[in-house]
Amino acid sequence: MTGAKNNKTEEKTMLFSQKAADDTDRIRVKICGLTREDDVVTAIEAGADAVGFICYPGSSRYVTPSRLMALTSLVPDSVSVVLVFVNPTSEEVREHLALFPKAILQFHGNESRPFCDQFHATYVKAVQVKSSRDLIKAQEEYPMASALVADTPSEVYGGTGETFDWKAVAEVRSQIHKPLIIAGGLREQNVREAIELLHPWAVDVASGVETARGIKDHDKILSFMQAVRRGCDADPSQLESVKA
Repeated sequence: MTGAKNNKTEEKTMLFSQKAADDTDRIRVKICGLTREDDVVTAIEAGADAVGFICYPGSSRYVTPSRLMALTSLVPDSVSVVLVFVNPTSEEVREHLALFPKAILQFHGNESRPFCDQFHATYVKAVQVKSSRDLIKAQEEYPMASALVADTPSEVYGGTGETFDWKAVAEVRSQIHKPLIIAGGLREQNVREAIELLHPWAVDVASGVETARGIKDHDKILSFMQAVRRGCDADPSQLESVKA
């Protein structure tokens, strides 16, 4: 499968690097919806390759720019910072990029290709998977996207704890050539199945490692990371999806 090499900045970010944070070929992990310093530190120490922060004021996991500065100050260069937006204005995105120029952008709403491309920054595009064809359509509509984030359809834009139809996507997986990031309802108990079915580049977890919205459970983070490693170790062929 195809590695992530679309934009010149990608190889400098852990989410799209040749090795995971633990210097292995395992599938990458993004811990999203972080709001507290202790949670950021735990995610990094557990081996997360990327940490995600919600820049959408309509979310219960929203962090203000000032809070974001405090939280990202704890993130080493070896871990990717992902800023998640939902239908933002161009000014909002530019203001965040001015503060966090190395961040990966994640567009999680109905943003158009021209909107996403205008910032000339590494970005991933979330797709609400109502049909297995949605991902195939999205990779055609967003050729500059570094990856697609497959998520569960929802009016609240992610973090619902619900999964989408993995088996339907598995049937067309060979037609999805962009790096695929799986989100939506992942937890320790089912991430291995997602890895085996969908061969993702990365997995993205929020509610699956929480005790409440925006409040991470440190034991759940550690257990999730262990489950990802077990899923990769169980069948080495799964690692083909993250090899360049």
